[in-house]
Amino acid sequence: MKVGVLGGGTMGSGIVQVAAQNGHEVILVDLNEQILIKSREALEKVLNRLIEKGKMSEEDSEAIHARITYSQDMHDFAPCGIVIEAIIEDLAIKKTVFKHLEGVTKPSCILASNTSSLSIASIGAALEIPDRIMGIHFFNPAPLMPLVELIPAVQTSSETVQKSKELIAGWGKVTVVCKDTPGFIVNRVARPFYGEALRIYEEGIADFATIDWAMTTFGGFRMGPFTLMDYIGNDVNYTVTETVFTAFYFDPRYKPSFTQKRHSEAGYLGRKSGRGYYNYAEGVAQPQPNEDKELGKQIFERILVMLMNEAFDALFLQVASRKDIDLAMTNGVNYPKGLLQWADEMGLDVVLSKLEALFHEYGEDRYRPSPLLRRMVREMK
Repeated sequence: MKVGVLGGGTMGSGIVQVAAQNGHEVILVDLNEQILIKSREALEKVLNRLIEKGKMSEEDSEAIHARITYSQDMHDFAPCGIVIEAIIEDLAIKKTVFKHLEGVTKPSCILASNTSSLSIASIGAALEIPDRIMGIHFFNPAPLMPLVELIPAVQTSSETVQKSKELIAGWGKVTVVCKDTPGFIVNRVARPFYGEALRIYEEGIADFATIDWAMTTFGGFRMGPFTLMDYIGNDVNYTVTETVFTAFYFDPRYKPSFTQKRHSEAGYLGRKSGRGYYNYAEGVAQPQPNEDKELGKQIFERILVMLMNEAFDALFLQVASRKDIDLAMTNGVNYPKGLLQWADEMGLDVVLSKLEALFHEYGEDRYRPSPLLRRMVREMK
């Protein structure tokens, strides 16, 4: 199967690399010639590093390059069996693009979007044959991150889902199937990792460094929330939060933070701007955490039970299976354990009591325990 990728940015280039390394002829289309040049140069650097490390031969590298065609014309997608779009997160633009893609591809070609938060059904509505629309959400960097979320729209045929799953799994990726709801699995379930950390800071309970220390020390997370937001980019993370909040009809569980908004407005975007929650200028000493173990444990448990509650609610609303929710969080954002498995280990009654204490303290809907968690605890008795 020939694979088409639309958009030569970081994500599109990563998907091209994955497909070409797995033996596919790949056509990368971007209207901007400079972006295509940068994409080709970036791939050369990556493959040269793999050669230097002894992980790839020069012959294999040459074969991968030979399988990729760089183009500025979408008509070159005509022979493709699948086209994966990886352009700007703008629904109106995507709908226009997909309408055009339908006109230049064969009817059997799967048309997929790599969107992280937009409605697949809305994108599919632009098509005359919408049963071939599919959400195929890779994580950055695509060649390294194992998870791919597969999101069928209400219009998507079972054949399209099966073909997509077989293709992406054949590339060695961990695939999870999820409902077409805002944030899918990962960007929905992970919201409290950022949102509750910001709330704890805003309440004056702890500073950025202390909250990060608590999550890495007691939780075993690879990065604390503020380090991770600086890595992702405050502008990107805030936009996703705002998009999910709006898409969920302003459910208070997903309410954005003024702290993050102000940092984004100030240009404190994180590592890419040299300053975010931390200052990355050369020679600047990073703040030291307050290593009070009792405080650290309280911070960690508060954020963790909020994450678990979100995972239970995703299961309750049939966003995905129990197995896929846990797979998504361990493979998509490198959580040390699946949240539902972790909750079992902590004790469902313990998780519920901690959530109920927060709900009683604040009286806010953001802390309401999932009905599924309540039901499971009740059935244990």
